[in-house]
Amino acid sequence: MLDFSLNPLLRRRCDGVSRRDFIRVGALGPLGISLAGALSWPKLLAANPAAATGLAGASARAKQVLLVYLGGGLSHHDSFDPKPDAVSEIRGKYKTIATAVPGLRIGELLPKMAGCMDKICLVRSGTHENDHHETATNWVLSGRFGSPFGDHPSMGSIVAHETGFTGKVPPYVAVPKNPSFTWELGKSAWLGGRYESFKAGNPNDKSFKVRDLSCATPMAPQTLERRRTLLEAVDTLSRHIQGNDQLATYDEFSVKAAEMVLSPEAQRAFDIEKEDVKKRDAYGRTEFGQSCLLARRLIEGGVKFVTVNYGGWDHHAKIFDSLDKKLPEFDNGLSALINDLHERGLMKDTLLLVMGEFGRTPKVNKDAGRDHWGRAGSLLFAGAGVQPGKVIGATDRNGAFVTERPVRPADVCYTVYDALGIDPRKVLRTPEGRPVEVLDQGSAITELFG
Repeated sequence: MLDFSLNPLLRRRCDGVSRRDFIRVGALGPLGISLAGALSWPKLLAANPAAATGLAGASARAKQVLLVYLGGGLSHHDSFDPKPDAVSEIRGKYKTIATAVPGLRIGELLPKMAGCMDKICLVRSGTHENDHHETATNWVLSGRFGSPFGDHPSMGSIVAHETGFTGKVPPYVAVPKNPSFTWELGKSAWLGGRYESFKAGNPNDKSFKVRDLSCATPMAPQTLERRRTLLEAVDTLSRHIQGNDQLATYDEFSVKAAEMVLSPEAQRAFDIEKEDVKKRDAYGRTEFGQSCLLARRLIEGGVKFVTVNYGGWDHHAKIFDSLDKKLPEFDNGLSALINDLHERGLMKDTLLLVMGEFGRTPKVNKDAGRDHWGRAGSLLFAGAGVQPGKVIGATDRNGAFVTERPVRPADVCYTVYDALGIDPRKVLRTPEGRPVEVLDQGSAITELFG
C-alpha cells in the first residue's frame, strides 16, 4: 500500500476524509480496486502516446498473443518429439499415438492434443545453449541473452509499450502470475514498472477474486462516485511528488485508469464465474485448466498479451511418476483452449504460442529423471495465419540435437513482434537515453505462414 505523508494543513478535506486516509483507501471501484493497484495501472496505461492509437505496423497478422509458458522445461521426448526406436533409457516409458495429422505421432498421454494437432503447427527444433532456469527463461521471453536477473524487457512488456492503452482492460496480463523460480522472471526491465504485467491470480481458487478487482462488501452508487472523485484528486497529489515512477506519468493517464478499473469491460473479462459450468469442467478444474479459460476470456475482452504460466516441469527425478499426472492435465486444458478459440473465431486474430525455457536431456538419469537441455525442445504455434497441421524442424534419432531448421529464442520473439506489426529492430531508449534495439538478432519463422 502506498502511504505518503504531506503537509498536515493540506491533509484534511472538506468531506472529512483526510488525504492520508485517502491514500490508504482500500477500495476504489465497483469491484473494490485498491488504490495501490489503481496507481500501478496508469503505469501500464502510460505507453508511448504515439503508439497508443494502435499497433505499429499496417501489415499485422495478429491483434493479440496468448503465450502458454511451461516453466521448468517440458520433456520433448515424452510429449511432442518421441523417439520410439531409441534405446529404453532415451525412449522412456511412453508409447506413441497417431494424431489428426497423417504420419505425425506424439506421446500417448496427449490423446486430446493428438485430436487437434491439425489445428496447430509443431516446431521440433527450438534450440539454444543455456541450461540455467532463470537465464534461459529471460532469454526465451525477451529474445535477448542476458543475466539471470532480466536485463531486457519481456515480449509482453514490449507489446504493452508499443500498443499502449487502447481499451478498458490492461494490455498485458499474466495468469496466475509471471514465471518464477527463485524470483519473478520475464519482467519489463528498463522499460519501467508501467509495462509490467497485471497478475490475475489463480482462477481455480474457490474464493478467486482478481487482485485489485475484488470487493469485500457492496458499495452504494454515491460511494462509487465519491471514490471516483477521490481518484481524480491524485492528480493534484502527484504534482507534489517528484521523481516517483508510480506517479510521474499519472496525470495524463489517470482518467483512463479510472475508466478501466471502473469499467464493466474489465469486470466482465476477469469474471470467470460467468462461464457455463460445463465449459469450466471441460477445461478441467485445475489451476492450469481454469487459467486457460480465463486467458480465453481476456483475449476475448481485448487484452493484447496474455501469459498463462504453467510451471512444474523440472523433473530431475521420477519424471514418469510426475508426467503420469501432469501430462493429462496439460492435455485437457490446452486442447480445450485450442478448440474453444477455434469455435469462437478467436484464432483468426490471436497468435497462440506454447513453449518453455528448454527441453530435457535425452538420457534418463540415475534418479529416473531428465535434466535441463537447451539444445533441443518443442514449441507449438497456432492462429493468426499459422499453417495448421505442419511440422517444422527435426532432431536427431536421440532427440539430442537439432538437425533441421533450428529456431532460436530471438527467432520466436521476432515472429511474435512481426505478427503484431511491431518492428523487431525498433530502437528504444533506456531512462538514461541509451539506444537499444528491441531485438539485436533473429528473423521471422516464415515457414509458419507459408
